[in-house]
Formats: sequence, structure tokens, C-alpha cells
Amino acid sequence: MEFPSNVKYTKEHEWIRVEGDIAYVGITDYAQEQLGDIVFVDIPTEGETLEKEEVFGTIEVVKTISDLFLPVSGEVLEQNEALADNPELVNKDPYGEGWLIKIKPNDANDVNDLLDAEAYKALVNE
Repeated sequence: MEFPSNVKYTKEHEWIRVEGDIAYVGITDYAQEQLGDIVFVDIPTEGETLEKEEVFGTIEVVKTISDLFLPVSGEVLEQNEALADNPELVNKDPYGEGWLIKIKPNDANDVNDLLDAEAYKALVNE
């Protein structure tokens, strides 16, 4: 299982990687492993400004649908269009090609309140 150090993590198993004034958001390797084969990703919030921990979409596996929570407040700029035809990218490459959305955080410093790789690893290994 991967725990990249260039991203921050939430207790709900989302990750965020800030690049300049844009941030990528996805689900963690642990989350995709627990969910199983992802069959659909629904992001109806593109263009909306949401608060931290608000639901920005859902991820569907064979037997269940799970909510996706925004790690920091900000505007949802774009969803990963590649997931429409290939939702399994989230399973194959959760920190790369399987990203879910790009956001413009209201305050990029908010990511400092999230878990680093070691803290997240400790959380999932409890």
C-alpha cells in the first residue's frame, strides 16, 4: 500500500496535493483497496464553491455508493474526465491518473491541518 509524502490526507481517506494555486483531490490507496472495483464516479459539484468536509461527489463500487468529502474549502474547477470511461483508474493509480477533481482552495494553508503520510499510515494501521 502506498503512502506518498507529497500529499496530505483526511481521516475520511481523501488526499490532496497542492500545485501552485490549484489542488488535486482523490481517494487514497487504502480507500480504493477497501472499496474494491470502482465502476462509476459522480461529481455533480463542478463549478461550485464548497466548504471543507462537504460532499463533492460519490464513488460507486459493485455493491455500494460512498460519499466523497472535500479536504479543504474551495471551488471545484474540474473533474477528471478520463474517469467517465475508465473509473478503474482510481484502483490502478489513485495518486496519479486516478485523481478525482481539481479545486482552487480558499486558503492553501488549510492543507497544513490535514494528516501527513506517517499520521495517515498510523490511522489505517490502528
